[in-house]
Amino acid sequence: MNRIAVGLVGARGHVGTELIRLLAAHPRFELAFVSSREREGQALRAHEAGYAGGLHYVAYGPEQAAAAGADAVVLALPNGKAAPYVAALEAQAPATVVVDLSADYRFDPGWYYGLPELTRARYAGQRRISNPGCYATAMQLAVAPMLDALAGPVQCFGVSGYSGAGTTPSDKNDPDKLRDNLMPYALTGHVHEREVSRQLGHPVEFLPHVAPHFRGLTITANLHLSHAFAREEAIARYRARYAGEPLVRVLDEAPWVSRIAGRHHVELGGFALSEDGRRLVVVATEDNLLKGAATQALQNLNLAFGLDEFAGIPVTVQATDQHG
Repeated sequence: MNRIAVGLVGARGHVGTELIRLLAAHPRFELAFVSSREREGQALRAHEAGYAGGLHYVAYGPEQAAAAGADAVVLALPNGKAAPYVAALEAQAPATVVVDLSADYRFDPGWYYGLPELTRARYAGQRRISNPGCYATAMQLAVAPMLDALAGPVQCFGVSGYSGAGTTPSDKNDPDKLRDNLMPYALTGHVHEREVSRQLGHPVEFLPHVAPHFRGLTITANLHLSHAFAREEAIARYRARYAGEPLVRVLDEAPWVSRIAGRHHVELGGFALSEDGRRLVVVATEDNLLKGAATQALQNLNLAFGLDEFAGIPVTVQATDQHG
């Protein structure tokens, strides 16, 4: 079978590392180029243990990335940096599949919003794919099964490991400042709050925090309901909605963030109801670098090229793994 060439722009970050590892092990994809200005000319295998090939880092600008002849280009750049690359690809190689990991095109109706468990039916061959935010993925999966029974805004309290703050030094990824600490930030108007509210068509209020651990996030979602539910009835909704979804696990107990690091799925659980049955609390955990970014990008690439959506994604069998 022919190999599918994938270029990666913004490869030095934590998500870039995960994508390199996943793409290097994929049965059909191969790395066409890996772009990082800071590492230009250095051997990729010297930095990425999961890669054994002969590629070296390049420092491609938009025109060079568009001219490289890749079948797909993944943009793993900070917010606000994707547009020049998209414009160059539109002009020089419009058939190239583009997966953007930033927030730049998540609000653009011309792009497919790729959270497959919720939007798979909307994929119709689009070549421009916006990867959802990490928190936004967990929040949407936690809320979606109850969407038709909500009364009022949903509140989501989130805590992420500091890998979510990227590699550019800041208070939010400084282990010394985070030690024994929980750091709140962007408590109103966070981009993921706007993203989830738009995608679900329902207001969501998001309260993000950074914790001292490196990877993994947890969301506690507070859902006010239009009528009373029994706990078993609520859980049944989640099990039915995600039946057959290998990257969503519905548990009875509340999941622990310490158990999700390095895993490719989301765990949903807890399911606590108020005495009157009209307030449901759901907990979701996810590795922010995997299902929150790189794993989901691979799902979207697989869909774009007509492959098995889960090709190249290690999936464990839920029945043999109580905690995912």
